[in-house]
Amino acid sequence: MAKYTPMMEQYLTIKADYKDAFLFFRLGDFYEMFFDDAINASRELEITLTKREGGQDDPIPMCGVPYHSAANYIKTLVEKGYKVAICEQVENPKTAKGVVKREVVQLITPGTVMESAMLSERNNNYIASLSHFKDGSFVVVYCDLSTGESRIAQITLGFDAVIHELYNQPIKEIVVSSNLPESLQKQLMDKLQITLSYQDEVTFNGEYRDLCENLNDERLIKSFSRLLNYVQYTQKRSLDHLKQAEIIELDHYLSLDMYSKRNLELTETILRKGRHGSLLWVLDKTVTAMGSRMLKKWLERPLLDQVQINNRLEAVEGFYQAFLERDTLRESLKSVYDLERLAGRIAFGNVNARDLIQLKKSLKRIPEIKELLLQFDHKQIRDLASLLVYPEELVDTLEASIIEDPPISIKEGSIIKDGFDKQLDVYRDASRNGKKWIAELEQKEKQETNIKSLKIGYNRVFGYYIEVTKANLHLLPEGKYERKQTLTNAERFITPELKEKEQLILEAEEKSVELEYNLFTEIREQIKDQIPRLQYLADTISNIDVLQAFATVSEANNYKRPTFVEKKLEIKNGRHPVIEQVMDDGTFVPNDITLDDDKSILLITGPNMSGKSTYMRQLALIAIMGQIGCFVPCEEAELIVFDQIFTRIGAADDLVSGQSTFMVEMLEANHAISHATERSLILLDEIGRGTSTYDGMALAQAIVEHIHHHIHAKTLFSTHYHELTALEGDLPRLKNVHVRAEEYEGNVVFLHQIKEGAADKSYGIHVAKLANLPDNLINRASIILKQLESNDATDSKQIEVESDQLSFFSESVAVTKENTNSVSEHDEEIVQQLKQIDLFEMTPIEAMNELHRLQKKAKQKLSLK
Repeated sequence: MAKYTPMMEQYLTIKADYKDAFLFFRLGDFYEMFFDDAINASRELEITLTKREGGQDDPIPMCGVPYHSAANYIKTLVEKGYKVAICEQVENPKTAKGVVKREVVQLITPGTVMESAMLSERNNNYIASLSHFKDGSFVVVYCDLSTGESRIAQITLGFDAVIHELYNQPIKEIVVSSNLPESLQKQLMDKLQITLSYQDEVTFNGEYRDLCENLNDERLIKSFSRLLNYVQYTQKRSLDHLKQAEIIELDHYLSLDMYSKRNLELTETILRKGRHGSLLWVLDKTVTAMGSRMLKKWLERPLLDQVQINNRLEAVEGFYQAFLERDTLRESLKSVYDLERLAGRIAFGNVNARDLIQLKKSLKRIPEIKELLLQFDHKQIRDLASLLVYPEELVDTLEASIIEDPPISIKEGSIIKDGFDKQLDVYRDASRNGKKWIAELEQKEKQETNIKSLKIGYNRVFGYYIEVTKANLHLLPEGKYERKQTLTNAERFITPELKEKEQLILEAEEKSVELEYNLFTEIREQIKDQIPRLQYLADTISNIDVLQAFATVSEANNYKRPTFVEKKLEIKNGRHPVIEQVMDDGTFVPNDITLDDDKSILLITGPNMSGKSTYMRQLALIAIMGQIGCFVPCEEAELIVFDQIFTRIGAADDLVSGQSTFMVEMLEANHAISHATERSLILLDEIGRGTSTYDGMALAQAIVEHIHHHIHAKTLFSTHYHELTALEGDLPRLKNVHVRAEEYEGNVVFLHQIKEGAADKSYGIHVAKLANLPDNLINRASIILKQLESNDATDSKQIEVESDQLSFFSESVAVTKENTNSVSEHDEEIVQQLKQIDLFEMTPIEAMNELHRLQKKAKQKLSLK
């Protein structure tokens, strides 16, 4: 069998080290792909699949993309979760012996993207690493390579807590050990839908000593090293912009599990997975990209420290009270480019001259912004001004060196100002004078030959030449010029004098371009030393931008500053911050809410679509807004600092994991009651609706009682089981409220008002009517409902059975003497077992399992009868 060609052997050798990536193999002006890479890339990129002879009997599948437009193709692959290895020529083809040497110069992965065109300016692009230790603990490390941000969190509550933590951050890729159990790897892939990568080397690299100075736990150092080693392996270049690792103390922030973040639609909506319609969409009135990213981070980790919360609120108050100054500040901030990512690209080496102009323009705004902040009356805002330090020397360097409108390329010259470098000025003078001489020569030759169409031109192949049309050749004296090239309609000539000048001009231009590139890299290296200062400035500007955004949105939407108390939460005329933005002005109905230690559970009844879920979400969003330091939608608010928020709102199957609506419901409920404390907020909406009536009612009551007796968390519990309203008499900390609805001319009118007491009816058929179900169906449902409510004699037997079943829910419902006499010995056994169940000591899952066991036993005995 024939062997592969030397070039194809080289390709296969390199590809062997990058099996999980598309290998972009540089051949001339194209990146080529072969074999399976070609087949898969042609499908994913929708490009033509061809073939190439490679030394084997059968042609090799091949496809390629132009070098100059490769960025768009790479972006497409990376956005789909693939990796791309860039393989370049690393020696001069003119001096190479045999096949030109090639190497992978960068591995681009979803978590290591640096090109601005491939990044969302308002979102971080995190890569994470996960390390598991023998003591059962996990360490998660986050890094945004585009900004240099690095953070570390230690998790001791098991892998489920790891999933919740990772879900709440916008990670694109996660790096793990190849020894991480496959079951855990599968969970990462299934639940997070991200790219999984491997790095087993956790040896500390002394090059990164400064980044780890604050880490004194060996587990943290190894975990950070895992990520750093992976980034170094993939990027193969300077990482000078990486910041020192920040340790995230998870117990310093309000905890939001993956269910709550999704159900509350904090940063994206459930259905469309976009910002529009989320809380972030409402609050984001920032004017810089880095401010927008910081707002998102604040929203993902609300504070627990009241001092920090009140410091933010005080600054927002200052911005709120000074509209004119704030508006002027917003205009100044609009001129500040993304300092975080500019610093990252400077360190990474992919910055161009236009980026440096953006950097200069941004930095020149610092004195103006500082002066504006000093005009505010509030101390907190003036303190922010003191954090802004103007890097004057850096600005002066950029002012003196880079022209105002440079080209994108840094290898073609025309980026450095005249007067910045003496040698460059010499080269430019020679080039300019040479070109002036060329122009003068052209005029001289026209006059001497009397050929007005004579011209002197230039191309890369022949250099400078004198061109004369064939119609005018007879005017040239014999032997005046040396013939160089014949065209269809003209002849091209040269002279010794012209070639001598050409050499001087081209040499000057070549040296000029080379020197400009070297000068640019020197300027870039000088700026690298200033990266920590630039990152500190970026962080300060981001803080200012978020705080002014809170003031801007608060004024626009009539939000009020909340106060924080220890015991009693009280909100007057609270509103849902998102829903009120998508409704007509004035149509949203505000509502009060009060929760304290005496009445910590609100049992909410009322028809579907009446606003129960809105009322519940509204409380959670107001709490979160307060704890990130923003004013809140209400007339007045006294809030409690919650340590965790748990939600079970909405119904959805998780078909990928093979979980039904009811199973998802139970998992979310179980997560809440297993982790909540008395400082938590629990929102449970229509628990039990995914199963049969009695199963659902049993579980709903058991959960309410468990929260009441054992957790003591502030809780909003909405239900369509009106029977549960009787719990108000048995549970002293539970209070019934309902959403008002009125029946008018056969139709239901939702008033969206929360009132004390239980709802009088469910209005389910009226809601079905609003959904435009057929009239004959609605009429039939009304007849059936009347029959079910009539309690006629034909249903007496069923009613007796229901009475027995309902005894499960209330100790006050006893088996009557007649029923007791009719109970057989087998039935008596089941009744006794029911009486012995201690619901207060059972979890919902345990209650469901026990109920299922007894029901199954009862059915077996009935079948024997």
